[in-house]
Formats: sequence, structure tokens, C-alpha cells
Amino acid sequence: MIGIKLTDSPVRLEKGCLVPGDGDRNKTIAAGILSAHNTSGNDSALKIRFDGMASHDITFVGIIQTARASGMERFPMPYVLTCCHNSLCAVGGTINADDHAFGLSAAKKYGGIFVPPHAAVIHQFMREKMAGCGKMLLGSDSHTRYGALGSLGVGEGGPELAKQLVGMTYDIDAPGIVAVRLTGSPRPGVGPQDVAIALVGAVFANGFVKNKILEFSGPGIASLPMDFRLGIDVMTTETTCLSSVWETDETVREWLAIHGRENEYSRLTVPEGAGYCSAVEIDLSAIEPMIALPFHPSNAYTISEFLSAPGDLLRQAELKGEELGVKCRLTDKVRDGRVYVDQGIIAGCAGGLYDNICAAADIIGSAPAAGANGFALNVYPASMPVYSQLMKNGAAVSLLSSGAVMKTAFCGPCFGAGDVPSNGGLSIRHSTRNFPSREGAKPGEGQSAAVALMDARSIAATAAAGGVLTAACSEVTPRPYFFDGSAYAARVCDRAGNPEEGAELVFGPNITDWPVLPELPENIVLKFASVIFDPVTTTDELIPSGETSSFRSNPLRLAEFALSRKDPAYVGRAKAVAAMNAADVLGEYGISDDGCGLASAVFARKPGDGSAREQAASCQRVLGGGANVAVEYATKRYRSNLINWGMLPLRLTDPADAADFAVGRCVYIRGIREAVINGAREIPALLLGENGFRREITLTVDGITDEEKDIILAGSLIGYYRKRLKGAN
Repeated sequence: MIGIKLTDSPVRLEKGCLVPGDGDRNKTIAAGILSAHNTSGNDSALKIRFDGMASHDITFVGIIQTARASGMERFPMPYVLTCCHNSLCAVGGTINADDHAFGLSAAKKYGGIFVPPHAAVIHQFMREKMAGCGKMLLGSDSHTRYGALGSLGVGEGGPELAKQLVGMTYDIDAPGIVAVRLTGSPRPGVGPQDVAIALVGAVFANGFVKNKILEFSGPGIASLPMDFRLGIDVMTTETTCLSSVWETDETVREWLAIHGRENEYSRLTVPEGAGYCSAVEIDLSAIEPMIALPFHPSNAYTISEFLSAPGDLLRQAELKGEELGVKCRLTDKVRDGRVYVDQGIIAGCAGGLYDNICAAADIIGSAPAAGANGFALNVYPASMPVYSQLMKNGAAVSLLSSGAVMKTAFCGPCFGAGDVPSNGGLSIRHSTRNFPSREGAKPGEGQSAAVALMDARSIAATAAAGGVLTAACSEVTPRPYFFDGSAYAARVCDRAGNPEEGAELVFGPNITDWPVLPELPENIVLKFASVIFDPVTTTDELIPSGETSSFRSNPLRLAEFALSRKDPAYVGRAKAVAAMNAADVLGEYGISDDGCGLASAVFARKPGDGSAREQAASCQRVLGGGANVAVEYATKRYRSNLINWGMLPLRLTDPADAADFAVGRCVYIRGIREAVINGAREIPALLLGENGFRREITLTVDGITDEEKDIILAGSLIGYYRKRLKGAN
């Protein structure tokens, strides 16, 4: 990738430059923050307690229900509950509003912070009100990133937040720390999304930063306004890194002071001799306006490169879509050598920032933000304070006058619950992801659309060109920002650390408790209800977003959607396995084991890329799932979700064994409970199939902590806590 250099060997900071060789890892900013939050006394095996947490209205009900079932009596730290995903209350009607009523009542009862619909998206509220230098913050959303403000933000599945609520820790081996050295300054027309897309394109496919922490430093940082830094930072999630943190300076101090929190500032710098496992060097002056074509943020090209051969590159995207089960005509967007798009969206924690929207208003100017082909531009400021300032400085009026539509803070365009394009549509978005169906289409019903990611500046240039895809190239004039928190003062319920005496939870008819989940048996037979050979399986494919979001508080109803876009027959097969008897299944293969347990399972080569949503695992579990088998797991957070829901995160020791997996085949494991107790690295198993097929394979459960073992043995995090409480009594 032009402007980006990767060094896959240790480096250290010496005289302001990265040089080859080992340095002192403990001198890094990230190591210092981790150490300050570690309770284990061992900087290699971390047990982290966070300073605060955040969840949105797709996740907070399940988290609170899990913690409540595990004995939680109050929130032990500031916990922010935002209504930014189901805020429209359009799909499912009162079901979503019931979740909001539950969240408000939980904030009162347990001492939390409730942010009502349309006030702010989750990460903008956390930036404005919670993130600070040296903090660690945990969120049940994969884009939990506050590194540009000096905070280590970690996005995980809901059970990890439930653990914090009941006194447990976030357990992880010390992650690798990667130096990200910034030099130069952005050229006119280049925005944060352009830098982010270039970075993701350089490091995603090769796993260069997977499960590591990115530490940004270098003279290039000084050239970046705060919103530019935040826009790059939030997109680091798409690299599959664990977290990120930046050096801080006067720009950070001024930003925090504007938000009334100058006391949260401290200077974070990388000292001489700091050591890193590897490095990414980015020359900001070499980055051009970028586009990430469907169907992944790493499908990255410069816009000039794309426009030199749009038909060929769109055809490649079509073929990739067909591999993923999405048939979408993209080449017909090319007419007379130009690319016409149908829709532009600037939204969410990545796009809806103040500077992005001001830049879009300047670039569009007096031109109409629409085209004869029906192109439409929709803009979602990330919070009401941002919206308020856009109204005061005239940017909102300018955009409205151009024909753009200004909407309230909402995450829907990022996960398929807002501004869904028409069949065959191509939407360009400054948002976080462009996975298949992430825009809300339903390929299984013959309705397909696609998203390409671009920066707000190039989206605005495209709008000004009537929907003809165009790279931004003009300078924009920065507009000062003044934070007005009156909208929060009027509507946010802040009971952090101060529960309301006598407050009770408010339930709706669709808010249900988790079903009882069985403990891990001594022996187990796993019957495969789905087998997926795609190179990567995203959480959106394991449990779709969009229309399913109304049922997030009802585990059994939500489970009906599991794998519905990738393998529609999965739910029926899983239910059929749940109705079977283990002895009968084994009897088909001439094996007698009356004490064996039975569960369904999913095989996928590399499952769990993308979102942190725990339901990707919990839906399998409530349908009777007992394990995933994989060649590798795409993210730590998905593997953690499996463990926290009592499922075995099994991995093949020989990837070639994958060729013998098929729907309906079984894996029989004797002594699985003992293997987990003993932390066995190699687990012998029998792969059983039709017509007498039988062969020995070896599985593994990569290093799990003692607490994780106990969770798997107890069948879930809830079961683990019930056993602990029973023992305490």
C-alpha cells in the first residue's frame, strides 16, 4: 500500500526514529496503562479491571440480565447505556422501546448512566464524557476505541462486561504492541477514512496486527486535528487489533478542556528505548483519497486507481460477492467511463464527527447534493452537541439547502437498520463496515445491494458531482467547535455510583431470562449442523444484524435467525439434533456410551470476524450447540464469547482434516470434561460419518485460564456464578 511500510520484526525508538532491534516493552504507553489496571501481579498474564464500560440497546439488556442472574446488586463502575442502535423503534415497534425503558430502570436501580434515543451514538458519548488519558474502557461493541484520547478501549462480547459487573476480571496474556509511526501531513481532500482504509488494506489479510495493540506516535500526529485522529482510531477495529492508543499533546488537552474535562488530560509520550514487536510506518503525505470496495474494508484502492479500471474492479467485487452468497450487479454502475452511485451516507462513530460534516458542507457548497439518477445524501451527526454546533455555524443549513437530509445520531447505517438501498443499489458510506448484507439487504430473498467505504470529503465531492463517484481534492476551512452539553443535561439520566433507592426494573413482554444451559458432560458427541468452508465467516453471517435487532432481549426468538443468511437450514438441523438421544446417535456407528452428552456444532475455517456481539455464540448455545470447530478464530472476542456461553472453542491441529467435515457428520470425544479440567492441549477424537466413515483426528483448546475452564465446565458464565453463589451459601 502506497505510503505504508510494514516491519515484521522487533523495533525500538531511538533518537526519534524506529530502528531494528529489541527495546524495552515496558516503556511503551500501552504497557504502562495495562500494568496500572492489572490485578494479577504478573505482567505476562493480565487480569484487568476497567475504569468504565459502555453498551448500546442491542446488548445492554442481555448483559444486565446475565449479571443479574449471577448475583449483581449494583454497577461497580460507571456504566453507560446508550440507545443508538434500536433508536428508531421502527422494526419490532414497542419491543425496542421496552428495551429502552428497561435500560432507564436499570440505570436507576443499579447506578448507571442512561443515554436516550437520538442523543448520541455510543462511542461519541464516551469520547465526550468518559474517555481520558491513561484510562481503560470496555464496551460491548467492537468499535470501542478511544486511543486518540489516551484511553485503551476494548470491544468485547457482553459476557466480558457481565464479568466486570460481578467482580471478575478481563483475563488475557500480555498482547504484542505494534508501533504505528506517523510522519508528514495529509494532502488536500484526504480525510481520516482514507488513512484508515489504507491501513486496513495493508494489514488485515496478512494478520499483521491481529489481537495486538497499536501505539500511534510520531511527528505526523501534530498535523492532525482531534476529529481526524478519532476517525482513524475507531477504524483500527477493522485491522483485527485488540486496541489502540496514541501519544497525547496540546490538541488533546484543548479538546478535553472544550468538553469541560481538562482534568482528564495527561501527557503520554513514547520515551527513548521503547520496544515493539513490529511496526507500521505511515507517510500521511503519500495517502490519497481511498475507496474500500464491497465486501470488506480491506478491499482497498486509491480512488484514482479504481476509476482507471472501474469495470474490472467492480466485476472482481461481483465475483467475491457470489462466493459469499450475494449476487449484486455492480458493473452496470459504469456508464460512459464514469461510476454512478445511488446513495451517500455520512454517519456514526467514524463518519458523523464534526469536522467531517463541516468539510462535506464546504465541499458541496451551493451545488445540489443530488443527481438525476436519484442519488441522495444522508448525514447523521454523532451526537446532539455536534448537531447543535453544526446548526449554529451554518453547516447544517448549508447541507439542507443542497438537498442533503440531516438525521439524528443513529448507528443504523453501519449495521443495516437505516437507509437500506434499493435492490442492486451501490451506497458510498463514511461508516465502519461494508460486509455482505451490512447495508440491510436480504440476498436470500433475492434483494441485494452493496456498500463501498469512502471518506466524507470524497462522498461530498461525489454528491456535488450529482452522484458521479469523485475524489475530493480541495482544501477546507476548519471551523471552531464549542461543546454545548445542555441536551445531555436535559435528557441523560446520570445515576453513576448513586442507585435510586427502591427503583425496580421495568420489563416488557419480549424481555426474557436466559434458559438453563447444561454443564459439560464427561464425554460428548458433536453432530454438525453447519459446515462453512469460506476463508472467513463474519459475526453478521453467524447472526445477522438489522431486522433481528428487535429480538436481542429474547434469546429463543433471536436464535431463530442464527446463520439465516449463510446457512438457512442451520436452525432446523440444530433443533433436530437437540431432539436426538446421544446413545442413539452413537449406536448408528456401533459405539456404546450411555453416559455421553450430545450437542450440535458448527465448523468454520475462520469464524468471528467483525462485531463483538455475543449473540453469534449465544444463539448457537440456546439451540443446543456445544462447540465450534475451526482452523483458527478470527478474533479473540468471538472465541471469548464461545467460552462465556459454555461452548468448546475447538481447533484442528491439522488444517487438512477440514476436508472431511460435512453436515451430519459427528465428532466423538471421550473424556472431554477431564481434558478441559487438565488443560489438555491435544484432544483425541473420532470423526464419524456415513457408510462406515471413521477416522481419528486431534483437536485442541488453546490455552484457557482456570476461570475459563470453570465457565466451560459449568455450561455458561451464568452457571459458573450460580455454582459459586451456591458454594458461598
